[in-house]
Parts: sequence; structure tokens; C-alpha cells
Amino acid sequence: MDLVIVDGANVVGSRPDGWWRDRAGAATRLRDRLRGLAEAEAAEVVLVVEGKARGVESVDGVRVVEAPGSGDDTIVDLVRAAAGDRRVVVVTADRGLRERVTDLGAGVRGPRTVNY
Repeated sequence: MDLVIVDGANVVGSRPDGWWRDRAGAATRLRDRLRGLAEAEAAEVVLVVEGKARGVESVDGVRVVEAPGSGDDTIVDLVRAAAGDRRVVVVTADRGLRERVTDLGAGVRGPRTVNY
């Protein structure tokens, strides 16, 4: 089963819909939309949250990981831990993060690919 890791802050921040007023609420809405991705792709989906978006619970189909510090560093750690075991894709538009994870063998997609 493929692993899809979603950079929550980056994906939520890609839409100017007022997310900054309720970061946890925006992360919750993203998590709920990601359930469809997990089903459609038969993949394990991990949503990485940080800062004021912490406190969002995991649900069937989407595991939520709270970054203790940098969300990017947590995503890199997750990619590194899964490397070689299965295909890993990271959803982000962050150029620096994209470079870090592709160096570890992960694929990347932009935020629009998760229909958020």
C-alpha cells in the first residue's frame, strides 16, 4: 500500500478561504476531505499538522501526526522511515521540502491534487 503524506499547513495555506482565523478547523476540514483520497487510491494517508492546527484527531483512512516542531522536519522523518518499504508521495508546494523528500526517493504532488 502506498503512503501519501500531506503537508497540512502548506495545503491549507494554498487557499485564501480564511483558514488563518481557525487553523484547527481548517485542518479538520482537510482531514475529512482526505478520507476520499485514501479510499480512491487505496493508500495510507498521513496528515502532518503543526502549530495552532494541533489537536486534530485521526479518523478512519487518515492518520494525523502532530509535528513537535517543524512540520517539514516531521515529514522528512516519515519519508525516511518508510523509504524502501513502499512508494511514498508527499503533497506540498513547498520547494525546499519537495527537494528534501525527492532526495530520499519520494514522489511529490501539488496541493490541488488532493481536491482541497
